[in-house]
Amino acid sequence: MTYEAIVELLDYAGGHNQAVRITTTDDHHLIGIPTSVDTHPTALEVYLRPVGADDTEVAVRLTDIRGVEMA
Repeated sequence: MTYEAIVELLDYAGGHNQAVRITTTDDHHLIGIPTSVDTHPTALEVYLRPVGADDTEVAVRLTDIRGVEMA
C-alpha cells in the first residue's frame, strides 16, 4: 500500500469516526479510530483511539505502517 493511500484512508476513517485495522511493517495489528494524522516531516504519526479504550491514545509512525483497512 502506498504512503498516500495509507494517509488518505486514515484521514477518511478519522473524519467519519470509523475504526481501521493497521498492519505494521513488523506484522503487528492495531484496531482503532484515528483521532489525528500528522504528515509533517518531523512527526509522521497517526494517533489512534483503540476500540473499547476511550481514554487511551496510541501513536504509530506512518513510516511503520504497511497497510490499512476499514475494520
